[in-house]
Amino acid sequence: MGNTDSKLNFRKAVIQLTTKTQPVEATDDAFWDQFWADSTTTVQDVFALVPAAEIRAVREESPSNLATLCYKAVEKLVQGAESGCPTERDKTVVLNCCRMLARILPYIFEDQDWRGFFWSTVPGAGRAGLDEADDDDDEGARPLAESLLLAIADLLFCPDFTVQSHKRNGPDSVEDMHSLDSCEYIWEAGVGFAQSPPLNYIHDLNRTELLRLLLTCFSEAMYLPPSSDNNILNPWVTFFCSTENRHALPLFTSLLNVVCAYDPVGYGIPYNHLLFADYREALVEQALQILITTLEHEGGSGPHHAPSPSSLDEQEPLGPDNLFVNYLSRIHREEDYDFVLKGLARLLSNPLAQTYLPNSTKKIQFHQELLVLFWKLCDFNKKFLYFVLKSSDVLDILVPILFYLNDARADQSRVGLMHIGVFILLLLSGERNFGVRLNKPFSLHVPMDIPVFTGTHADLLIIVFHKIINSGHQRLQPLFDCLLTIVVNVSPYLKSLSMVAANKLLHLLEAFSTQWYLFSSSQNHHLVFFLLEAFNNIIQYQFDGNCNLVYAIIRKRSVFHQLANLPTDAATIHKALQRKKKTPDAISRTSSQETVSMEGSRPAVPAEPGTLNASLVAMPGIDKLTEKSQVSEDGTLVTVPRMDSPKAREVDPSTSAAASDTESNSGRDNEDVFYTEAEMERRRLSSTSSVPCWNPTPEWALSWKSKLPLQTIMRLLQVLVPQVEKICIDKGLTDESEILKFLQHGTLVGLLPVPHPILIRKYQANAGTAMWFRTYMWGVVYLRNVDPPIWYDTDVRLFEIQRM
Repeated sequence: MGNTDSKLNFRKAVIQLTTKTQPVEATDDAFWDQFWADSTTTVQDVFALVPAAEIRAVREESPSNLATLCYKAVEKLVQGAESGCPTERDKTVVLNCCRMLARILPYIFEDQDWRGFFWSTVPGAGRAGLDEADDDDDEGARPLAESLLLAIADLLFCPDFTVQSHKRNGPDSVEDMHSLDSCEYIWEAGVGFAQSPPLNYIHDLNRTELLRLLLTCFSEAMYLPPSSDNNILNPWVTFFCSTENRHALPLFTSLLNVVCAYDPVGYGIPYNHLLFADYREALVEQALQILITTLEHEGGSGPHHAPSPSSLDEQEPLGPDNLFVNYLSRIHREEDYDFVLKGLARLLSNPLAQTYLPNSTKKIQFHQELLVLFWKLCDFNKKFLYFVLKSSDVLDILVPILFYLNDARADQSRVGLMHIGVFILLLLSGERNFGVRLNKPFSLHVPMDIPVFTGTHADLLIIVFHKIINSGHQRLQPLFDCLLTIVVNVSPYLKSLSMVAANKLLHLLEAFSTQWYLFSSSQNHHLVFFLLEAFNNIIQYQFDGNCNLVYAIIRKRSVFHQLANLPTDAATIHKALQRKKKTPDAISRTSSQETVSMEGSRPAVPAEPGTLNASLVAMPGIDKLTEKSQVSEDGTLVTVPRMDSPKAREVDPSTSAAASDTESNSGRDNEDVFYTEAEMERRRLSSTSSVPCWNPTPEWALSWKSKLPLQTIMRLLQVLVPQVEKICIDKGLTDESEILKFLQHGTLVGLLPVPHPILIRKYQANAGTAMWFRTYMWGVVYLRNVDPPIWYDTDVRLFEIQRM
């Protein structure tokens, strides 16, 4: 009953606030305390009892009351941080203020005139008001945002509220918040901290509330439109991750350790997630979202001096201003890398786990945030990337990524997940070790709707990529370049492809080399170049173990002959395009040979009607995403200059010809990168009416046809086809295993052209990808926070929310 009364009183206070036209004095504590002192409202209650329309009404009609409400709530948090919340009432006040501010902040961010409010100092607030002379000792002169952020940081290490107290019970049991060393109160064992404190679900709940408010503070980024200026810093993140925050290091470590130590399955008791509430999961989710939103490294001024604990490298030069990025980039102990990698792999693999009892183990939902964190780890800490690739552990990350890609391929609301998965694989494929690791046999039972095969992780990668291209939705077409770039990057190291994977590659070549597909877009021939380059790499560098691929090439030799003799006259081009109008599908959907899918798999399904989706900015082309490097004889990589750079003219013409055929000449300028995909589509449609649309010409077709790298394959066919035909006739063979045995022992030494240098396209960060990651990350955060729906129905500008 008391709970109902307190809700009623809270609602009355909200109505009073919205109906008062006169400003309420900040000193009227009896009025303001109604919002946090007497009530036991949950965060869901606050969202229900403070409707959006009323917050906006107060903002427009009595702005001074909204300003005072924010100021008073921050003041209560600061007082709680100062006192250490010794009583239960103090704790309740702090939690209620957190909930109130999380409700109000998005409506302050959506209004441009209000956005600076938290960064102004409040006249008369604090001891000296705006007396700047005494700035160092006086908290009063701080902008409200800084006071709020520092109070949250202090409260996250508040004994008996968010951390275990180290003091014994007694008269002197309250610990002094000012002298407290938060490095002794890190939330979980792991990086740089050995003790695992006992689990306390109340502490987890309180941390989750504070982190939710912190995430809401950082979300100002959602209310600014996409911009190509990479130096626009999020002031909330910049301040919170600066040396001003004395808890930056222990908090970063706590967040990382809580995420990486989390085990959703626990003791493995079936259905335990239905019997017990898992408070740790909500905390892990919030911790992960705080980590990915703070790890944004844009340009800063001079480097700050950061405290350097034992777990971070002393010798490293001072890193970026953002201390979270700084600490992440300086983790260097092997055991720390191992802890982080095993933790991420365990969580990413969680949805793949199969049990005999349906739905008996908990399935986590935050895999997109985990992928962003893994990306940032590899991006900011190159030693971590090399550690990942040093052993087969990288495959524990690869298999879940392939599972997610395969599962999401038909669902347009998960196109962002498809992109992040492919980007991670593109980043990894730029390193030789990744290609080498793919040769490990694949023996897991993963519920994927792909053909059952016996082979390696490389086969799995190719089969999944084929499935995405062959049966994904239309919005995945911009990813085809990336998928095939990954295949090219790993191809020189693939020792033995299975027959299933070899047939899938040949099926892709067959689909991409049809006349109407080649002539229907200025870019489509690139896909054929990528596939031919992959075949050439395997034939030149891994011929001995790849009899399956050689056999598949011999069987489909007509495809290569048709490419070599592709007619490029105007009449043929016109006829091919007419045929295209009758069959507008992107790629022949009949698969090469579909067989039984893996056990426990379900087919990929489109999004449910009504699913919410956040728009993304368009991606840069593959030529802007990657830079080309040539593998020299000693195994080191030498960068190949771009075709438009002056140095490129001095490069060996044979390599530059091969390189240029996959350079994009679409003329898509940089500014396009910052339009949403929907806007790009609208611009394309509007431009077709005003600008003459692109038309294939015989000169254009001839310009790339003459560069098709067919010499190696044609030589292989010239040598092997007569030999295979002779064996078949002489021995009356119809059994392919005999032919494979012959090819296995055959050799082409001395018969093929001189091996070409291996060309690797390494991922290259740029403004376009930085903007893409920002919109994707905040889109994920928006859509994943539905209880309570923090940003729902507010005027976000970084992306559009669409219903599928």
